[in-house]
Amino acid sequence: MTDKISSSARSKNMAAIKGKDTKPEKIVRRYLHKLGYRFRLHRKDLPGKPDITLPRFKTVIFVHGCFWHRHEQCANSVMPTSNVAFWRKKLDGNVVRDKKNVELLKEQGWKVLVIWECEVQSDIFLHNFVKQIG
Repeated sequence: MTDKISSSARSKNMAAIKGKDTKPEKIVRRYLHKLGYRFRLHRKDLPGKPDITLPRFKTVIFVHGCFWHRHEQCANSVMPTSNVAFWRKKLDGNVVRDKKNVELLKEQGWKVLVIWECEVQSDIFLHNFVKQIG
């Protein structure tokens, strides 16, 4: 199956996707800040540049996009139907890199939490997720 939009339009769409300060990430940050947590963002000295670092609790949080990080059994994690070989390699590489970064962080003594884009919309989920920090 071919793409429904032109190659240049698809390229423009993909280039507009941000790697940090995404809407789900901002929702999690606002929620944490409202509860009084203080944190650092995108620490370059840590493997994977975690989205949120809570040094006081030696905890890092990754806010993963369901498509980009392959959230299993999620409706947002659909494999594109065009250029499948490229996307499979790209997305599988993201998953491998994520696992490696989690292992490295744990070896350094960090607690690693992952919240998915689809989970961020639920206040109940966020409340239960934050309980894992302390």
